[in-house]
Amino acid sequence: MKLQIAVLVLASALTAAAWGRNVDLSTVPNRDSVQLTIYNSEDLTLVRETRTVTFKKGTNPLQFSWANTLIDPTSVELRFLSNADKLEVLDTTFPQDKPQMLYWNVQSDFDGEANLEITYFTSGITWSADYLLVADRDEGQAGLEGFVRVSNSSGEEYENAQVRLVVGTINLVEKIAQLARIPMSEVDGLRSDDKDRYRQLALRDVAVTASGLGGQAPVAAEAPPRVIKEGLSEYFVFTIEGTQTIPNGWSKRLRSIAAQDVTLKIQYRYRPQEYGEELVRMYLLTNDKDSKLGTTPMPDGVVRIFRDNGRDGLSYLFSRPIKYVPIGDKIELNLGPDPEVIFELVKLRVFRDDIWMKMHGMDVFRRVDDGAGQIEVKSDVAGWDEHAVFSQRIRNYSARPIDVEIRRSFDGHVVFRNSLKATLHDYHTVQFTTTVDAGKKTDLLFEVLSHEGRNSKQNNVTLEDAQIQP
Repeated sequence: MKLQIAVLVLASALTAAAWGRNVDLSTVPNRDSVQLTIYNSEDLTLVRETRTVTFKKGTNPLQFSWANTLIDPTSVELRFLSNADKLEVLDTTFPQDKPQMLYWNVQSDFDGEANLEITYFTSGITWSADYLLVADRDEGQAGLEGFVRVSNSSGEEYENAQVRLVVGTINLVEKIAQLARIPMSEVDGLRSDDKDRYRQLALRDVAVTASGLGGQAPVAAEAPPRVIKEGLSEYFVFTIEGTQTIPNGWSKRLRSIAAQDVTLKIQYRYRPQEYGEELVRMYLLTNDKDSKLGTTPMPDGVVRIFRDNGRDGLSYLFSRPIKYVPIGDKIELNLGPDPEVIFELVKLRVFRDDIWMKMHGMDVFRRVDDGAGQIEVKSDVAGWDEHAVFSQRIRNYSARPIDVEIRRSFDGHVVFRNSLKATLHDYHTVQFTTTVDAGKKTDLLFEVLSHEGRNSKQNNVTLEDAQIQP
């Protein structure tokens, strides 16, 4: 379906009732240019289109229709780019028997052409990002390609459109897709401040200045379109170079990132709250210039991960979704458990001491040694210290040394005794690291002292340096 804008030829005796009937069209001007700014977070697209219209001196009825599209009728605005001092919109009319059409009465002080711009919101145009990462054989570097896919289900075809993709969150009172389906008879029932909000959003630039609209030369056929990025306030705008034709019901995929020799690091992690009770293998990259990236944030998307198998082929590893990655942030890709690395926690011994007993009928506490046997059977245990000695055992059967990071959380009043140079990740989580050589095994010994009952004074973990005996 093509959006229609037309100058209507009306007899001087035309009455108000004639607005609802078909009239002859003198011209149907094509778009001179069109710009789409797609806000994915709200299924919202701001459309700016320019047209050249011939006016006659006097009142000129102008028709705009959007049948079978998802345009929000409350957002349609008209402004004049040339001869603005000689043109004025007198009123806007919505015919009752043509619910997806409006008429502008334009007063012209001259005979001739003028450029005008129409802006409106529509829904049904979306974009998504995906990435292809190929690690080299030694997994020290990788190639990374990024793509954006623009899909059009708006009901309208956009030819030779400049396309801009916005990373950011737009909070609207109602979804544009819902507004687009409101009958024109109910539009007046919307609160005026709701309608004004949409109109203001359509007219102000937010993060998308329409400078140079339609002035860019198309990219040559043999040169694939690029994606140009610019940061504005809390938004980041991806502008696809040149112009694109996006038919209704079609998608188009365009390259946004092409980086080679990206620095790649491998780390094994144990973080139960993030990855479950398994040691997982991670690909770590940083979105910065030192890593051969860092020219743009990376939108949400799916990363497909391959590795050079050394036999002129690629081995598929995993597909993983990623969240928005600002410039300077890490890209962390979980490849899952590695069958060549065995990870197990072994409890070596448990004992108790510093036991406090409460006597029945007495409001006093007595401290006794474990197993003293001087307390009656009627007494209750009021507090004690629980000791547990563990070995974090790691066996590396791979052909390369591995770096391992371990995080363990403990509830209550806990002392973590170790010689591992452990640090606190937060008030109840301990973190320590190690390197395990190829074909070797390591035992990381530590003791967990839990203060229980009366002995518990706080809810956190403290660290103590100690040599632990198995």
